[in-house]
Amino acid sequence: VYLETYGCQMNVNDTEIAWAILQKNGYRRTKELDEADVILLVTCSVREKAEQAIWNRLQHLKALKARRQQARLPLRIGILGCMAERLKEEILHREKLVDIVAGPDAYRDLPRLLAVAESGQQAANVLLSLDETYADILPVQTSAGGTTAFVSIMRGCDNMCSYCIVPFTRGRERSRPIASILQEVRMLSDQGVKEVTLLGQNVNSFRDMSEVQFQSAAAPVLSRGFSTVYKAKPGGLRFAHLLDQVSRIDPEMRIRFTSPHPKDFPDEASVLQLIQERHNICKQLHLPAQSGSTRVLEAMRRGYTREAYLELVHHVRESIPGVSLSSDFIAGFCGESEEDHQQTVSLLREVRYNVGFLFAYSMRQKTRAYHRLQDDVPADIKQRRLEELITVFREEAARANEAMVGQSQLVLVEGPSKRSPSELCGRNDGNIKVIFPDAETEDAAGCKAPVRAQPGDYVVVKVTSASSQTLKGVLLCRTTLSRSAASR
Repeated sequence: VYLETYGCQMNVNDTEIAWAILQKNGYRRTKELDEADVILLVTCSVREKAEQAIWNRLQHLKALKARRQQARLPLRIGILGCMAERLKEEILHREKLVDIVAGPDAYRDLPRLLAVAESGQQAANVLLSLDETYADILPVQTSAGGTTAFVSIMRGCDNMCSYCIVPFTRGRERSRPIASILQEVRMLSDQGVKEVTLLGQNVNSFRDMSEVQFQSAAAPVLSRGFSTVYKAKPGGLRFAHLLDQVSRIDPEMRIRFTSPHPKDFPDEASVLQLIQERHNICKQLHLPAQSGSTRVLEAMRRGYTREAYLELVHHVRESIPGVSLSSDFIAGFCGESEEDHQQTVSLLREVRYNVGFLFAYSMRQKTRAYHRLQDDVPADIKQRRLEELITVFREEAARANEAMVGQSQLVLVEGPSKRSPSELCGRNDGNIKVIFPDAETEDAAGCKAPVRAQPGDYVVVKVTSASSQTLKGVLLCRTTLSRSAASR
């Protein structure tokens, strides 16, 4: 089997789950397309561009499949994930070369679907589940070098933002039992993984209802100035409890999480407190804003105003000094005026994010926007606005990063830099890329012999220059996460 992943980190994790299931059923994995008997594409539907990449890829695979048929070596092709969920009929009819279609909740069914495909029939399962979390399947890690890993803690989303296809492709929100998450993180720690990112569409509304005694807790309160279209549910162990437990497993393992929703932070003062207190929870938060205009935020059904969002940002910065912030923005949403766009520009300037993910709006079928709103911002204006947002984001990120010049940063080494084999690359606590020379250095533990930093090591780097996306610096020493925290 040959697996190819498109889209978000959830899809990286889904690829690992799918591979774990196939491996148990006797499949072997290849990195060579020409060796494969089965090619599976794990797909994304968030934007039209993501889907177009898959249609283009299928055209390329058409020729490969035709060659195989001539040589009488059958090749099965499968579409997995969000696009499979959204476009099942079209995929099966438009491209006769696709043999199987499996939605995000149907990976356990892959061996059966492939067996049906072996007999020459097309096979599909896109049933969405209310309870599938793959809690009992330990994903087979595929990330490079094995120093970092993603752990899925929940699936689906109930927020129903008007632009978003996720609730329709990944279904309703449900959380994994904490016990299974802790088991997976312990296993990763034993394998030497040094950084785990807890993943979910909406991590801070996590709610483990797996045991009776968890079910009596009160429903959470929302941040001041925030609302939601669904009723907050009582019961369950919450995200703060999970974060507390995960961070205790290995003091040398960094913990990150993404993506939270701004509305779920307030009663979670405990989450902000944990980030501030625990040396191994990264001082980094993803706070997706999507727009700086209250009017557009209302049309998006985000459940907050510009003012409420900014108040949350100030609260976060007071609670976690030196926190690194990232965000998502959509340019050219339905009805967005030039004035609305300028408000987003000013929000980018005011908050000064370290990392940003910015996209032009892409209308998706099934969403509320598709049924109720007009995609009325012309493509060229969307593109211009997107470019303006990117320019402003980069200017501000460069300023934020330049403030670190002269400071020492703790960096987790990931491996050689892509641009130069004589340099190493890693990330600091704020998830910003740091590049430094691959040179001998001393060890902070006091061993006399000079050492070379390896992937998975923590090193101290003094920053000498910065751009909007990277820091460059000189290597001071190798250390550990605990020792670095103690010396602060």
